[in-house]
Amino acid sequence: MQIIQPHYHAIARTAQDYERMAMSGVTAVCEPAFWAGFDRHYPETFIDYFRQISEFEPSRAAEYGIRHFSWVAVNPKEAENKELTDEVLKAMPEFLKMPNVLGVGETGLHKSTPNECDALAAHVELAMEHDQLVLIHTPHLGDKAHGTQRTLEILAGLDIKPEHIWIDHVEEETVKSVLDAGYWAGMTLYPVTKCSPKRAVNMLERYGTDRLLVNSSADWGPSDPFTLQECVLEYRRRGHSLQEAIEVFHNNPCRFLGQNPKWDIKPIRVETEEN
Repeated sequence: MQIIQPHYHAIARTAQDYERMAMSGVTAVCEPAFWAGFDRHYPETFIDYFRQISEFEPSRAAEYGIRHFSWVAVNPKEAENKELTDEVLKAMPEFLKMPNVLGVGETGLHKSTPNECDALAAHVELAMEHDQLVLIHTPHLGDKAHGTQRTLEILAGLDIKPEHIWIDHVEEETVKSVLDAGYWAGMTLYPVTKCSPKRAVNMLERYGTDRLLVNSSADWGPSDPFTLQECVLEYRRRGHSLQEAIEVFHNNPCRFLGQNPKWDIKPIRVETEEN
């Protein structure tokens, strides 16, 4: 079965992960810009980082037959630095022209401070100005429900295309509000602070599969890109057909990402309806 890994921080992972993913059916990964584990202080460090994920990582993934795409943004944890954020935003349009950059992300909120909220709005406005997709991070912390609601309030005040926006890291208390507002919702299989394969499948069964994405967001923390395959197994174990699994783990990413013409991977359909 072919799988798309729509949120994966390859810069924090070893080549062995690419090998494991390739052997288990992953054909493409998407790498959003994220926090480096410490706060950066200079715009130039972001420029070098954007170049690394948009120029170097595709060649590393290609060694294992995997397509690599990326996103650019100032991570919410660093968006508190308004001067830095403004300078990086000025540089981002050049990267949005690159052949494998799919949009603006991951932007979003960490502690929902005024500066973070302003930065989120500025990122979304930049994306809409350039007709780009947006990937939005919601907080890891105990205020996820509040942070998600604040995100929805900010978006409601902007001139946007809801179908171009993916709000990630949803959980049981936030998934319905995101879907009801017309956005795509992402469930992240990340231990401790996000979701598990069983909980993700529970939400798929409760809310249906329309506009839902599943990802590992694997990075330098306690995480594993193979949780996506564990989720496929859990989904199939509950009696869902191969085609139903393909719809969730391959075709839904293609439907969202395919709104950017740079994404040329098409949805697939198996010849039979075998379970």
